Amino acid sequence: MAVPKKKVSKSQRDQRRSHDALTPGAHTECPNCGELKRPHHICGACGYYEGREVISVSATVS
Repeated sequence: MAVPKKKVSKSQRDQRRSHDALTPGAHTECPNCGELKRPHHICGACGYYEGREVISVSATVS
C-alpha cells in the first residue's frame, strides 16, 4: 500500500490548490433594457439579442 514518506507542508498543499478558486461569471449590460445578461445570450428581461427582438417576453410573467 502506498503511503507518503514525508508530511506534505501547508505551503506545498496550498500551492497545489492555487488553481481551485472559483471565478465570477461574466455578465454584460443589455443595450436595450439595461439588465445584466450573459455575453452572447438572449436577454431574459426583454428578449433582445444583437439589437433585434428574438423572443417576445410578456409583461406579466408568473
